[in-house]
Amino acid sequence: MKKLRTIIFGFAGAVFACACSLAPDYDAPPALPHPQVDAFREGGQWLPAAPTDTAGQDAWWQAFGDPQLDGLQQQLRDANPDLDAAVARYQQARSVARRTWSNVFPTIDADASFQREHTSANAPNSDGDRVLRNDFSADAALSWEIDLFGRLRNAADAAGKRADASAGDLAAIQLSLHAELAASYFSLRGADATLVLLEDTVDAYTRALDLTRNRYNGGIASATDVDQAETQLQAAHAQLAAVRLQRAQLEHAIAVLLGLPPALFALERAPLVGDPPPIAVGLPSTLLQRRPDVASAERRVAAANADIGVARAAWFPVFSLGALAGYESTESSNWFEAPSRFWALGTAASIPLLDAGGRSALNRQARAAFDEAAANYRSVALTAYREVEDNLAALHHLADQLAASEAASSSAQRAAYHARQRYTAGVADYIEVTTTQTSALLAQRTALETRVSRMNASVALVRALGGGWTPDQLDRPLLP
Repeated sequence: MKKLRTIIFGFAGAVFACACSLAPDYDAPPALPHPQVDAFREGGQWLPAAPTDTAGQDAWWQAFGDPQLDGLQQQLRDANPDLDAAVARYQQARSVARRTWSNVFPTIDADASFQREHTSANAPNSDGDRVLRNDFSADAALSWEIDLFGRLRNAADAAGKRADASAGDLAAIQLSLHAELAASYFSLRGADATLVLLEDTVDAYTRALDLTRNRYNGGIASATDVDQAETQLQAAHAQLAAVRLQRAQLEHAIAVLLGLPPALFALERAPLVGDPPPIAVGLPSTLLQRRPDVASAERRVAAANADIGVARAAWFPVFSLGALAGYESTESSNWFEAPSRFWALGTAASIPLLDAGGRSALNRQARAAFDEAAANYRSVALTAYREVEDNLAALHHLADQLAASEAASSSAQRAAYHARQRYTAGVADYIEVTTTQTSALLAQRTALETRVSRMNASVALVRALGGGWTPDQLDRPLLP
């Protein structure tokens, strides 16, 4: 047995010393077919920092300063079923990688058996004798495919890269879910603010209708004025019902993100407060390496590169080593004595000769799969650049839009006030009142919607940047 172990380990050392890999040397393909940009077009003086793609997502939502949002995000981390499924997929990918890597090493199995046998006197070669005998057996078997040309090692490398890509997929789902929750939350708070506005508007329109009816009964106003006031009030009721529906649906969406049935979840009304966090400075050409979907796409390119090595190895022989050693006896009393020992050692080779172009097709397929993965990587990177540019532009232009909308809202409210005063004084008709009040309500709603859009654009920018934009967030990894 000692001599057998010496032979096996000596042979293994020689194999590892001369083993090679047929995979091409891997360099990550460029994300763009031209030099990387130095600044985002829509960023003004903002140049995002250069983090890495090797890791975890920070609690970026805390920069918005809303404790209730922070609590909801923690609930999502603990109970979202989509996130649980993504974690399970990542664990599966890691297990596949470990299993594939185990193929590089020898496999050893042990067996033990006992059999009591009664032979037939009429069986061939029995000499007419009936024999009753025992068979005690215990052995260990070793089998090992000798990876001279790197087929198994490249397969293990490809599986490991795909597991890394799965880690990126997990981070992307985490980021997407947290961003979706934040956007839904800010939209719900915008609906809360709109409800307050519309409820106040309904109260004001109700008082205006009562006043108009009194003026009509006193012969001061016309029936048309009453009808216009009634129409305006009912239109406000319709808007109020629509926003209540919108809020209910947003609340239901948040409940599902938290892994709860909508019937068991409710959020009390609260105002929409705060502004988007300030943006930090850095370099955009390396920033996108931090996005988990970009990192995942690049790791799939690396896996496809390793698959080329697997395909190339199909042209070369496959060598294997087998060994067997154990004890066998007809008596349990001398089962493990020296005369009961047996062993065997052998090698085998499988040499490809003719397959009608099968291996050539396998190699072309592997190369085409690499080209596809590289093209997908470039596509994901381009999409990432576009999303950052889109949301930088949104934050910039929405800030201007909000300032204009709030100014328009103030002037429209002043116009509505003066129209009411003129109508009360009898120098204007009710059409002027309804027109200015409708314009004021529209301007106020536009300003609220713009505020919500700014908050959601900031969330979308966080998502486009891979999770956060402050210097400490940008320097932190995306996965633990």
